[in-house]
Amino acid sequence: MDKLLNSTFYKKYLSSFYNNSAAVMILSLFCVLYFAIFGGVFAVTGEFTRIGGEILELFGMDLSSYSYYQKQNLNGTILTRVDGVMIIGMCFGCLMAAAFSNKIAFRKIASKTRFFQALIGGILAGFGARLAWGCNLANFFTGLPYFSLHTWVFAIFMCLGVYAAILLVKLPIFAPKAKMIKVSSASLKIDENRQKKSFIFACILSFIFALVFILFLIFAVKVNLAIALLFGAIFGWLIQKGQICFTSCFRDLFLFKRANFAIALFFSMFIASFFVYALLNNGLNAKVLEISIGLCVGAFLFGFGIVFAGGCECGFFYRMLEGQSHFFVVGVGNILGTMLIALNYDKLPKWFLNGEKIKLSGASSLLIESALFLISICLIYLYSRRKNV
Repeated sequence: MDKLLNSTFYKKYLSSFYNNSAAVMILSLFCVLYFAIFGGVFAVTGEFTRIGGEILELFGMDLSSYSYYQKQNLNGTILTRVDGVMIIGMCFGCLMAAAFSNKIAFRKIASKTRFFQALIGGILAGFGARLAWGCNLANFFTGLPYFSLHTWVFAIFMCLGVYAAILLVKLPIFAPKAKMIKVSSASLKIDENRQKKSFIFACILSFIFALVFILFLIFAVKVNLAIALLFGAIFGWLIQKGQICFTSCFRDLFLFKRANFAIALFFSMFIASFFVYALLNNGLNAKVLEISIGLCVGAFLFGFGIVFAGGCECGFFYRMLEGQSHFFVVGVGNILGTMLIALNYDKLPKWFLNGEKIKLSGASSLLIESALFLISICLIYLYSRRKNV
């Protein structure tokens, strides 16, 4: 085992983190392949909404009169829905990646303030995502390359929300209570015994995943569920290994002018749009949502919430499975937020929810979409080069 743990292959591909720019580009291409197979985008908050609805039903609540839950379709279970099985795969992928890296360890929430931020931020993020009918996965990362103008509107208002939250969390009340602790160099050495246990746990997880995958292949009603499980594991592996968190991406850009990940993110979506364009011209249809005040407000609340909470759907997912209890609270907040919007959606006025669906189509659509991505990359670069006044 010692020889394996010290091998170049293990350290480079199983133990170490990946370059997040390279990881997000690979993830983007897998998302295109996912769209080609399933005809849908890689997203998680829709399934969180269904899970929230099922929790309410467990407590005896009748959801038949709530239009949001009817639109969201609560049929089946997490084991029979593509999105549900994909999330199960993500759990396996994140856990296996973290275990091979020896990164799984329970960490308690730092303070009551951080607990408050995790819960309120999670609720705002879940509420905003579902008010906009998608989070930064469905309406941004796997949304922008799909030629619907609503995704660009979502991106703008999400960034405004991110920036507003950054201004708020810079206030002294939200500043972390740092404490300097003197340690010896010996305490910084790798615990080889713990590393071996983590490796064994990773191998057990890998075996269980392989077994679950085979069971889905044999017993699932539809073979696409097994494929969704596999894709979910790949997604989970990549977001943990690449430490892909869109909150960190924009927070680092606005706070520290770090632009490398943001540029790689938009470049990956730019490349993906060419593949999506080919798929759309071969019969596949992408999601197109109405551009409404509700979409704008939802995007703003989502952007604000993910920064206030400390992580988006990708970021909180892999951190939660690494054992960071703060992000368990963020996850609970997300589900509570989906419940709040679903139970109150019918009370919102039509003028707030209704709008126009605008899809970029025709021969010029790829040119327009490419121009929007290139302009975004240029703006990110120029902002990163901007001197503080």
